[in-house]
Amino acid sequence: MEPEKKAAFRDSFVELFNAHFQRIFRYLNRLSSDRELAADVAQETFVKLYERGSLPDMPEAWLITVAMNAWRNARTKGSRRMRLLTPARGEGILSDPPTAPDEAAEADELRSRVRSALDRMPERDRQVLLLRAEGYRYREIAAALNIRGSSFGVILARAGRRFRELYEEGSRAPE
Repeated sequence: MEPEKKAAFRDSFVELFNAHFQRIFRYLNRLSSDRELAADVAQETFVKLYERGSLPDMPEAWLITVAMNAWRNARTKGSRRMRLLTPARGEGILSDPPTAPDEAAEADELRSRVRSALDRMPERDRQVLLLRAEGYRYREIAAALNIRGSSFGVILARAGRRFRELYEEGSRAPE
């Protein structure tokens, strides 16, 4: 590869990394509830892009697809690879801001109800909602999940309704 093209790729890669690493990490962390695994898989995703040496036509969709495949492989094998981030560093860089102590119990209950609802959803619906929550566009999510663009709005709406039903089931007190 010519030096100019290498430099342009590196610049584009760094820009893409800065724009999307945290989004990919948060998506994987919410999907897996395992911060270390999410950080490993997010890192592995960007390593694969760098090793590829060129940007795909739809970089965001490519990153999501590779991240999901790597997450499935890691989950199936139970392996953890390439530990770049220490837990302390990851806490500061990759997490949402900490909640105030007086809000911690309420936040924990909310997080537990959301996790419970998500865990009871079909995988595709869960992925659609989590990727949309991270701000990915319909086109990127549809491409990553291999969904026809014309069907995506309906699938997203159904997944949203199903999540609300499951979430509300979790908020009802047992009678």
